[in-house]
Amino acid sequence: MKKEKIKLEKEKETLLIPLYCKALESKKETPIISDNKAIEIVSKIEYDYAQLKIPRQTHVTICMRAKQFDNYVREFLQKYPKGVVVQLGCGLDSRFSRVDNSTVEWYDLDYPEVIKLRKSFYQETDRYHLIPSPVMEFKWIDNLLSKKGPFIFLAEGLFMYLKGEEAKSLILTLQKKFSGSMLIFDSYSVLTAKNVKRHPSLKKTGAIIHWGIDDAHDIEKWNPGIRLIEEWYFTQSEEIRKLDIFYRIIFKIAGLSPVARKAHRILVFQLQRKEQGRVPYSYFTPF
Repeated sequence: MKKEKIKLEKEKETLLIPLYCKALESKKETPIISDNKAIEIVSKIEYDYAQLKIPRQTHVTICMRAKQFDNYVREFLQKYPKGVVVQLGCGLDSRFSRVDNSTVEWYDLDYPEVIKLRKSFYQETDRYHLIPSPVMEFKWIDNLLSKKGPFIFLAEGLFMYLKGEEAKSLILTLQKKFSGSMLIFDSYSVLTAKNVKRHPSLKKTGAIIHWGIDDAHDIEKWNPGIRLIEEWYFTQSEEIRKLDIFYRIIFKIAGLSPVARKAHRILVFQLQRKEQGRVPYSYFTPF
């Protein structure tokens, strides 16, 4: 079988990290997440994944993160079956096929070279769309303005690669253009963002982590109408029970420390323009 050759650098190459983690996890008897598409893609890409030197802790948190994002989308689609999901920095993720309810309209966005690679494995349909664009070049928003929503924006493994001013600009733009939308992203603490450069996988790819935040409520101060709905910690994951005793203990200990819990977590925001008052639909009940 002829394999797909890839030429990705820095943060673009990091998309192979979650892909490989989900493929390995899916082969287990009781996986944290099942993703047969990841297994398929890994087998069809010519790449030495061993070079990434992915630590066990990273593998576990990446799979937990993917499962929790899936949970959020499923909850959203239970309330709004015809809602619009926009995945920013989608990489080669197969979330659409994992959570598709047959009525959602879905947009996956990433750099043009990533989308070109993605087209080798995914086909667009009348409900599934690919947008080739850097997330910070906001012309991609024009593709969505005619849609009624409600909207949910996902940014898994993206915000840490943005600079602080870029993160703020993106959030304020989504608030302005899609008032009433939900935004879900994972974030590092300031200390984690500073120290994660030692991570072996990031050393291999050359990707640079720019941004972290300690108090997620600080984002609410960026503009009236931004509201933190939930701050989800990996120590809350039900998937911990599937780990061996060593890692169950590690997560239990981490749960006792606010610093450890906030090192990497998932943030859920409601983005609403203040002048609009209450939005016409409800939001997540925290897990």
